[in-house]
Amino acid sequence: MRAIKYIKIIMALTAVVLTSCVTPRRVNYLQDMTHGSQIELEDRFEARIAPYDNLSIVVSTAQPSQDMAQPFNVVRDGKGGYLVDIDGNIDFPVLGKLHVAGLTRLQLQDTITRLLDKGGYLDDPFVMARFNDFKIFFIGNGTGKVINVNNERCTFLEALALSGGLDNFTRRDRIAVMREVNGTMVMRYLDPRSSDVFNDPFFMLHQNDFIITDGMSSGTMRGEISYWTGLASTLLSVASLLTSIALYRALAKQ
Repeated sequence: MRAIKYIKIIMALTAVVLTSCVTPRRVNYLQDMTHGSQIELEDRFEARIAPYDNLSIVVSTAQPSQDMAQPFNVVRDGKGGYLVDIDGNIDFPVLGKLHVAGLTRLQLQDTITRLLDKGGYLDDPFVMARFNDFKIFFIGNGTGKVINVNNERCTFLEALALSGGLDNFTRRDRIAVMREVNGTMVMRYLDPRSSDVFNDPFFMLHQNDFIITDGMSSGTMRGEISYWTGLASTLLSVASLLTSIALYRALAKQ
């Protein structure tokens, strides 16, 4: 009876092996990290405004009548925000054209607040600015997805999670992040299996970045299948041996 129990266990393990076909070392995330690991992030990213961003800007004031701020809340873009043009400018009510490219959200708030106060337009103005379209594009094997980010901050690993994760046949060493830098498209490969990914300059994603994945090559797949087939063959041989022993003992008792 004990031999039969072992046979069932081995057969179950064999079934798992035959359906996995990919070694953990090829797919597990952050393999060099252990309990209590600490990694200091070098890049504390803040999103900066770029051409074609869509911004939400709301002006208010502590003055008795909020009507004083109404002229500064006339939105002219059909999407309900201010579209940054190719030169990095927006057309803001009353203040006119403002160059905003390269500013963070908080810097834009401070800039408009200072202009309103200095120009005598409002007493004690309060400005709230937000990105309306902070998004990441994910392109996988035959699939594509737009990831909308609400908090204006998204890491490489967060984007992978929001995309639904990676299947076992996606190459971890060829996950590309592509972004526009000063009019040039730049691509870097990030590997989520290593903690080195945390301090890659592309780990903190920018709005409109692309993540592009690639499938394993046929040679790699053949190697994986060969590895697991060999292991499955060994397990089946052990199961066959145990079966023979069990049958021999059963016949000997008759």
